[in-house]
Amino acid sequence: MPTLYNVIRRPLITEKGIGIKDSQNTLVFEVAHDATKTEVKQAVETLFKTKVSSVRTTNVVGKERRRGKFTGYRPDWKKAYVRLKAGEKMPEYATNL
Repeated sequence: MPTLYNVIRRPLITEKGIGIKDSQNTLVFEVAHDATKTEVKQAVETLFKTKVSSVRTTNVVGKERRRGKFTGYRPDWKKAYVRLKAGEKMPEYATNL
């Protein structure tokens, strides 16, 4: 079982992620590849001191990248959509954009 700080790698600060954050009360994170939904829920509740309603995860397949005639693949990674319960305060990690 990964430790609390190894479960959540980083928040995904993209246009889509900020739009979901504002409209659906949902946070988007890159998480450890072997992290379960329960571990992600516990990590978010502990780190941000909020209550989590649900967690959805998806495995993102790495794209093929080329450098001239050489090809390779980006690594696969896992994304988690964490919906907070109604009335919970949204953590502000993307305020200075």
